Amino acid sequence: MPVFFHYADRVRRDFPELATRTLCLDAIHPGAEVSQAIARFQDVASARLAASAEGGFPEIQAWRRAFAKMGLKPTQHRCAAEALLRRFRKEGALPRRHPLIDLCNAASLAYAIPIAVFDVARIQGVLEVRPASGRETYETFTGELESPEPGEIIFADEDNRAHARRWTNRQSGYSAVRDDTVAAFLVAEALHPSAEEDLCRLLADLEAALGVSWPRSAVGAG
Repeated sequence: MPVFFHYADRVRRDFPELATRTLCLDAIHPGAEVSQAIARFQDVASARLAASAEGGFPEIQAWRRAFAKMGLKPTQHRCAAEALLRRFRKEGALPRRHPLIDLCNAASLAYAIPIAVFDVARIQGVLEVRPASGRETYETFTGELESPEPGEIIFADEDNRAHARRWTNRQSGYSAVRDDTVAAFLVAEALHPSAEEDLCRLLADLEAALGVSWPRSAVGAG
């Protein structure tokens, strides 16, 4: 089931350096084995973190600049990749949730690039990265409802549901992948100088791992 995805003109205008890759997956199930791929990605992240804390990575620095441009404090609201790297550096591991989420989180660690993962069945119509109007609804992982601030960059669908707040900062529990998820939509975004090249490598690595873990899944890249 394809997802129609695009950026508002303002986002493209304000962040011309933005590079994006997407994947559509079907035939997803929670019984896939992903441990070897996760270990491989985590080894890459560990090697990078041994040389420098995540705040020194060019990928993370670019997102910090973007958050500052949006009027956010970069060390208060971190992009998802930085938050994952920070936790991994401190704890040496990440909690397991669902094999697809676990795999994408590990890939995000290795490349320091945020990867959003959505349950396709929970998205209504076009998914757009755009400024919030203030009328959208965002559901947290604990079920609480929030209203994004007007002008805040969000992922939103045609039902005015916000599937992520502060762009790459925090996804919604409403469209998170669950055990009954069948189809998923992945979005990887980067702003650093070698973003296009790194995203191509990330997608190639991720598609290879997905093919091993879910051999019957159809993968559509964009």
